[in-house]
Amino acid sequence: MTQQPATATPLSREMQDCVQACMTCHGVCEETMSSCLHRGGPAQMPIMRAVIDCAEMTRMCADMMMRRSPLSAEMCAMCARACDMCAEACMSMPDDAQMMRCAEACRHCADLCRSMSTAAM
Repeated sequence: MTQQPATATPLSREMQDCVQACMTCHGVCEETMSSCLHRGGPAQMPIMRAVIDCAEMTRMCADMMMRRSPLSAEMCAMCARACDMCAEACMSMPDDAQMMRCAEACRHCADLCRSMSTAAM
């Protein structure tokens, strides 16, 4: 008799929402990096660092949640922090629509990641 492989339980609705928010935020951060590079200049460097950190953290956080890493909750806490920092950096350019879009995506992602950082995964 062959043993059937165990099926993974689907992600909870909250985890799915958080993964989606991370992936959306990652995409918006990538677009924002392109915008910053196009604009250029030394004034963009602090913003770029925050945007790059956020893009990397959100992608990694989504990956870890999808594979149910035991480090997911800690990663969500770090991701929320990176998103908060990125949103704050983007808010330094309130007249730029792309920066405001990035700040909004980051704030939403940070809220969901903060919730997941204390949830039982």
